[in-house]
Amino acid sequence: MVRQPNKSNSVTIIGGGISGLCTAYYLVREGYAVTVIDKTDIKDGCSFGNMGFLSPSHFVPLASPGIFAEGMKYILDKQSPFYIKPRLDLNFLKWGWYFFRNSRKEVMETNIPHLNNILQLSRLLMNEIREDIGDVFGMQEIGCLMMCKNMETYYHELELAEQAEKLGLSVERLSGDDVQKLEPDVEVRVSGAVLFKDDAHIDPGKFMLAMADFLQKNGVTFKVETAVKGFRTEEKKVKSIVTDGGEIETENIVLAVGSWLPVLASKLGIKLLLEPGKGYSYTYEHVVPNIRYPAILVDGRCAVTPWNSKLRIGGTMEFSGLESKILYDRMVGIFKSVKTFYPGLDISLPPHEGIWTGLRPVTPDGLPYIGPHTKYDNLFIAGGHAMLGISEGAGTGKLLSDIISGKEPAIQLSAFRPERF
Repeated sequence: MVRQPNKSNSVTIIGGGISGLCTAYYLVREGYAVTVIDKTDIKDGCSFGNMGFLSPSHFVPLASPGIFAEGMKYILDKQSPFYIKPRLDLNFLKWGWYFFRNSRKEVMETNIPHLNNILQLSRLLMNEIREDIGDVFGMQEIGCLMMCKNMETYYHELELAEQAEKLGLSVERLSGDDVQKLEPDVEVRVSGAVLFKDDAHIDPGKFMLAMADFLQKNGVTFKVETAVKGFRTEEKKVKSIVTDGGEIETENIVLAVGSWLPVLASKLGIKLLLEPGKGYSYTYEHVVPNIRYPAILVDGRCAVTPWNSKLRIGGTMEFSGLESKILYDRMVGIFKSVKTFYPGLDISLPPHEGIWTGLRPVTPDGLPYIGPHTKYDNLFIAGGHAMLGISEGAGTGKLLSDIISGKEPAIQLSAFRPERF
């Protein structure tokens, strides 16, 4: 049930990605007058072209043991799934140092329960959102395959499966033949896989458009193609937002601008460590026969998502700063990996003009920033979800709504504090 908005208690959300829209969704249900500002028309961005995974299976943070060694192995390969653009940037170097420190086993094990909590919370909430706004974004609850070419990789995935079960997740261990039975229409070549049965997938573009439409119909004001130029502050409060279309006064403000979070935070005198990790994807509109299950191709460091006859392939983690330049070789690498796992897929190398890229915001420990900032009494931050924006979006929105409205959050939030670095 959506309450009538309380005009004297307003919240302005800067950023129309999934975290921003989900925050607006839960706030408007609490009766807040909500405005969403975005520099685009909210029809693109990192929340649109991703793989659409709802993945409680991804409970291991990106900052984990071996991540740096693996990155160095790939760094000179133009078609590799990992790339760092050489540059002398003090913020990037500082971020890298903290990322390295947080990749230790003991830190990872401390962070896993927190990541698991928000992933499982979000997974449950997405079912409730579907019931509320309608089954209009292609949500399928059939799980996700973690596919392995090499036995060594498969054995590692089996260890993760045991850990997943301890966290309450349901898994199924599959041989190569078992996987082929799940994909009877397309030849598959793998040693084995783990099916994470609690995972689901959606069409992220349809979700974003459906959510925006629902919010508009329920009183949320959208100011799209509006750039934020700065802020007017008074003591410990942000009084108004200065945009290229004028000033907007607000009682509360949420920063949810993805990879641009450090840029906007700096206008408030706040330093946040966060780096954009570019991902690539391409969507085939008509693939027949097509695969049936979404999958992470573990050895290939890429992923595939089917929606009936549509197929999206994607992946890579490219640290090149805030730039949208496409390195075509990265897409070639994704395509080759997919064909190695699925030689039966009748797909061709994607054309240059159809490639999508998005900048995924990565924190130094792989956990998001969620919560208030002590510099201002009415400032709240949501960001740093890396490759888990869709998976964590609903939970992030609910947690921020609870904080702003004075409710007890559903999970413990200390690990997500924006000021932890």
